[in-house]
Amino acid sequence: MTHRSVQVILKGQAKLEFEGLERIVGEQWARGILNSPEQQLLKSIKQARDMLKLNPNYGDSVPKEQIPIHMDVSNLFVVDLNRDWRMLYTLVGDQVEVLAFVLNIVDHPTYDKMFGYRKK
Repeated sequence: MTHRSVQVILKGQAKLEFEGLERIVGEQWARGILNSPEQQLLKSIKQARDMLKLNPNYGDSVPKEQIPIHMDVSNLFVVDLNRDWRMLYTLVGDQVEVLAFVLNIVDHPTYDKMFGYRKK
């Protein structure tokens, strides 16, 4: 049995959001703020990333017919983060390596809009 390595790569909007969040959290720590919504979200993203390294199928699979066309992916998974945030990712792989590309980190209203959900 061959062990498959898993890389988690943040791309596009997800990379920008993550880097911005790291910058904000760093500034908060420098000011002595040790617990904030931004820090909780960053921790949640890092935990999800670690879970993806252990199990690339960690998130919930989005049915193919619900994948937004503009995302241009053949598979899509969603992971619930804290405080109504979602992380969307796709898997690209071969026999040796699975790449989990994190495509978006979005709040719940943005997620609902992307998938055409309406408020009740």
